[in-house]
Amino acid sequence: MYQLNEIKLQVHATIRQALEVIESGAMKIALIVDEHDRLMGTLTDGDIRRGLLRGLQLDDRITDLYNAHPVTAFSNDPKTKLIELAVSRKIFQIPVIDEQGKVIRLAEIDRLLEHEKHSNLVVLMAGGRGSRLKPLTDDTPKPLLQVGDRPILETLIKRFKLSGFSNFLISLNYKGEMIADYFGDGHRFDVHIEYVTERQPMGTSGSLSLITTSPNEPFFVMNADILTLIDFEDLMDFHIRHETAATMCIREYGMEVPYGVVRLDKEHIVSIEEKPVQQFYVNAGIYVLNPEILDLIPQNKQMDMTRLFELLVQKGHPTRSYPVREFWMDIGKPEDYQRANREFNDHF
Repeated sequence: MYQLNEIKLQVHATIRQALEVIESGAMKIALIVDEHDRLMGTLTDGDIRRGLLRGLQLDDRITDLYNAHPVTAFSNDPKTKLIELAVSRKIFQIPVIDEQGKVIRLAEIDRLLEHEKHSNLVVLMAGGRGSRLKPLTDDTPKPLLQVGDRPILETLIKRFKLSGFSNFLISLNYKGEMIADYFGDGHRFDVHIEYVTERQPMGTSGSLSLITTSPNEPFFVMNADILTLIDFEDLMDFHIRHETAATMCIREYGMEVPYGVVRLDKEHIVSIEEKPVQQFYVNAGIYVLNPEILDLIPQNKQMDMTRLFELLVQKGHPTRSYPVREFWMDIGKPEDYQRANREFNDHF
């Protein structure tokens, strides 16, 4: 692993000094900074090679060699933005700077693509009866319904695992023993799973009162009947960076009015819009909460997540929305289930 100071170089350095820095840093790049440590540009071994081919000597200065307009990122940019920058510009390293333009690190694309292991708890709500999917759910709880070659809940757990999250708590109710029998303690999937059981339906946030040991860091809450390609690591990073108490994932939803909509000014017709589509943001059933939120949830009472967010807003706690633009599907109706099976292999 490189040390940042090892790859920094002053603007008045020589080509010989640049070669020494690039070689010692083992990164094939030098970060050119001024006397205040502000980034002035980048210099690669390729830049030096092209300069020598033009006739420059080792004791010449690097003034005309370095790239004075490198691609950079800011310290609060999410990892996904850095990856998009690297891919779109076909580069492998991006200097990360602060608001003063000082270099704080060098982001490497290969490391960005690696998922770290995270200890954050993932709470999955798997207690619903799935009434709208009858008769499929007469003998099988909805999270165990097969979509593609495996149960819905298995795909969800594997998606979290790919993002580096492997600590799960599953809330059970309807036919919960079938879910517990299938997943066990999670070792078969290289994760750790524990369970709580709702003796009666308690709602998305009400069942959180069953958690016996409060998490000491932000945690996920998610419905177990959702298939999505959302980047859970980026979602958690978003929640932490914005210092919010609770984050709700939202999804844009369009609804067509089946008639021509008439706009009026008193009794006068101003315009007629034929079958307009109204756009809304809807709750996507994925949340990140801070541990202190658990103190607001009443014991052994029914409470939906929407009510919890209303309570947070009323009490002045900071809340945020996180738009889901990736594939997302709530498997609530038979037509959703059929579509999920048709599209599963395209996405997963």
